[in-house]
Amino acid sequence: MRLKCLLTALLTMTVLFLFAQNKSANVSSTKTFVIRLLPGEDLRKSIQAFVEKQEIKAGWISTAVGSLTRYNIRFANQPGGSTGDGHFEIVSLTGTLSVNGSHIHVSVSDSTGKTTGGHLLEGCTVFTTVEIVIQSTNEYEFSREKDGTTPWEELQIKRITDK
Repeated sequence: MRLKCLLTALLTMTVLFLFAQNKSANVSSTKTFVIRLLPGEDLRKSIQAFVEKQEIKAGWISTAVGSLTRYNIRFANQPGGSTGDGHFEIVSLTGTLSVNGSHIHVSVSDSTGKTTGGHLLEGCTVFTTVEIVIQSTNEYEFSREKDGTTPWEELQIKRITDK
């Protein structure tokens, strides 16, 4: 019985010690934001404005649904965007977000189900609504810089260390 009490006390002290150590460190946390865009808003501009307002340094789009009346998408390895007017459902919206530069892809489908996707550009107009769940962490900071691996500014990841 004494051994059981001693082990319980030791376990409790260990848990309390680990908890105290964790409290004094810069503990990573994930924040979740939910935004709803309204008719006529620009999808890309609205997302980036939200990222800047919230000062998100390392974020990502968790999920999104909505509709557009106009899309402006840059296809892979193309210099400019391609546009379409009509009614489109957003079937995918994903990307990395940062005040230092965001990289977002979108896929939309038309009324026949034909789907197209690529890099999200400014000029995508919300039809009825777009609902977006964004998450971020304070453990990293994202930036976009040329690093010599490609001719483009690519994601650079900096891990934030305890001070």
